[in-house]
Amino acid sequence: MTAPVSPETMTEAGRALAAESARFAGFGWMRGTGGNLSVVVQRDPLLLAVTASGLDKSELSERDVVLVDAAGRPADPSDPRPPSAEAGLHAHIAARTGARAVFHVHAIDSVIAGHRWPQGVDIRDLEMLKGIGHPAHDVTVRVPVIPNHQDMAVEAARFDEVYRDPVPGVPEVPALIVAGHGMYAWGDSVMAARRHLEITEWLLRYLVAVER
Repeated sequence: MTAPVSPETMTEAGRALAAESARFAGFGWMRGTGGNLSVVVQRDPLLLAVTASGLDKSELSERDVVLVDAAGRPADPSDPRPPSAEAGLHAHIAARTGARAVFHVHAIDSVIAGHRWPQGVDIRDLEMLKGIGHPAHDVTVRVPVIPNHQDMAVEAARFDEVYRDPVPGVPEVPALIVAGHGMYAWGDSVMAARRHLEITEWLLRYLVAVER
């Protein structure tokens, strides 16, 4: 059965993800075909538009997205293109956090940080922490790190081990490092996911530089 998402919705999602992919590729965070981005196009049941696999992320068009379900599987049987291999983790993060956009890039500083601090990256007393919803002073914020694995069900379970549901007055850290791989960030809109990704990368870049 064809997934109940209109072509107009998919075109809008594809246009947004193509623009974000070009932006991050320009930063050197999505070299070659690496990285993948998604947006939620339907919440119940959960459906996401995810960048298609095997394409240069600097040259995507609005057509280069694939519809996937809550398990990261293709939701439209008429579409022969494979979704990203990490689509299952995108869907899990969106379901667990309520995010509307999930971005995954291979920024080098996130890989270095995950190698240096495999138990999590602690950050404090930096003004940019405000951009991910945390105080700039006197509070230690930890960006979680999980080991890399090719099975997204394993990665989803590892995400659950480090993610804690937000409580009033204690915001989540909207980012995750996968050791030896890259980082994920998410938000309640494309703009929020972009902001969380860019600010977390800045914070990681700072720590990597000062800890040399």
